[in-house]
Amino acid sequence: MAGDRFDLVVIGGGAGGLTAARESVRRGARTLLVQDGPIGGDCTFTGCVPSKTLLAAAAGGQGWSAAMSRVRGAVATVAATEDDDALAREGVEVRHGRARVVGPGAVEVDRTRIDADHIVVATGATPLVPPIPGLADVGYLTSDTVFDLTDRPRSLAILGGGPIGCELAQAFSRLGVPVTLVEAEDRVLTGYERQVSAVVAAALTSGGVDVRCGATVTRVERVPGGRRLVLRPGGTIEAAELLVAVGRRPAGAGLGLEDIGVEVDDRGAVVTDDTMAASVEGVWAAGDVAGRDQLTHAAGRMAIVAVANALSRSRWRRPSRFDETTIALVTFTDPEVAQIGLTEAEAADQGGRVAELPFTHLDRAVAAGRTEGYVKLIAGPRKGLGWTGGGRLLGASIVGPTAGELIHEAALAMSTGMFTGRLAQTTHAYPSWSMAIQLAAAQFFTESQGHRARPARPSS
Repeated sequence: MAGDRFDLVVIGGGAGGLTAARESVRRGARTLLVQDGPIGGDCTFTGCVPSKTLLAAAAGGQGWSAAMSRVRGAVATVAATEDDDALAREGVEVRHGRARVVGPGAVEVDRTRIDADHIVVATGATPLVPPIPGLADVGYLTSDTVFDLTDRPRSLAILGGGPIGCELAQAFSRLGVPVTLVEAEDRVLTGYERQVSAVVAAALTSGGVDVRCGATVTRVERVPGGRRLVLRPGGTIEAAELLVAVGRRPAGAGLGLEDIGVEVDDRGAVVTDDTMAASVEGVWAAGDVAGRDQLTHAAGRMAIVAVANALSRSRWRRPSRFDETTIALVTFTDPEVAQIGLTEAEAADQGGRVAELPFTHLDRAVAAGRTEGYVKLIAGPRKGLGWTGGGRLLGASIVGPTAGELIHEAALAMSTGMFTGRLAQTTHAYPSWSMAIQLAAAQFFTESQGHRARPARPSS
């Protein structure tokens, strides 16, 4: 069947796809969004929105039923801002169905061919399930299904100590569920500095979570009332419910991309350069399916880059590029943890220096009784200017109740290339959490709160 022609077709209606479609319309392009399922994707229905709502409800002392009702309400509220009608009012046409790329500039949806000048693939990712003997037979939850629970579990085992595992472990524990968290590596949150991992592990343990690091599940068995996990190097864990949270796999396979020459790697990720262009002209990718940072805000940025380059009409325009170094990583446990750019160990190879302010020296933290956190700023010399102006910010690591907010001052400094001295010179309100940024930055010039900047250490 013959179909329509669009300037740009977006496949996938999650965070990346929504941003791509809206950005395309903003640029005056005729835009079609194709989604197999409700608009909003993982972030709205099974990821950011429900998980952060559950964390807030649990922290506020709500019970199971009230917390889950709050989750459903938050999801419905957010979903209403991005459904078919809402997008139609914004100028985005939506079609539901399974899309398949049938040629350069051609997509098929339910046997209808749609032609497009450009295609943006934004199909996200799916939960990664490890090949553990017995796992498929006993039944398990993933981040896609855990919010379908109606009754509070009698107990819960979580496989995976990444952001999803740590956040849900803390939330369920605060809701009165006995939780055991199993991580194969020697620490939780391996994407962060070890210092961060230690603080979060201590917070989980003090909150009642049984944290088992350096443990591998070799087999899962069904037992009366639940599941039994057999561990290496030894021991077992029994729990009524089992949540698998060991990561997510890019969903780029099965879309017909390989048939037209688009490179898709063995993970299922669409291979792109930093302009988000795939290996076939006119095909772009954004979000989790691109196999880069699996973060909603990263997906949005990738989508903006992809659309800007796809719809550019000037051959002289410098292409937009996705810069992973200015994308913050945040885990919303209590305390929150946030990181951006280089770690201290990575900066040591570049002659970096570190300014660190423990919250025992921050008046706001003392007043709030939350002194377990800190701000760490990592700076390096500027080419041709050395340490003039305090050098340039290479990275930051923050732990504390508002770490997810504080990290953006560091992100702004990095994305604009400002001197670290600007952070020290900017007057911050007293007594605010953000004053920690100013006090830490001052260490690159003088002693501040009893601390001075020091050389970055090779391991931290």
